Amino acid sequence: MDCVEAFKQATLENARNSILEPGIARFDVLQKQDDPTSFVLVEIYRTEDAPAKHKETSHYQKWRDLVAPMMAEPRRSQKFANLSPKDEGLSPPT
Repeated sequence: MDCVEAFKQATLENARNSILEPGIARFDVLQKQDDPTSFVLVEIYRTEDAPAKHKETSHYQKWRDLVAPMMAEPRRSQKFANLSPKDEGLSPPT
């Protein structure tokens, strides 16, 4: 629980910088109401290569390195296809 506020601030800074990237449509930071130590990041990319470009940015690398020791378990990624609402400029699901 000691790292919750530091994790939240670092993640919000990463999100603020991430949405400035042309390949990112949205970057939502969610904190679980009944477990404030649990977060979900929802990243909506405009193109298929945008996630790789995002990982090359200095703000992502700073965030990754800063929060790594705060994690109770390793980060994991899940991929979803957007069905609704229809967002302009997003790559269709493959």
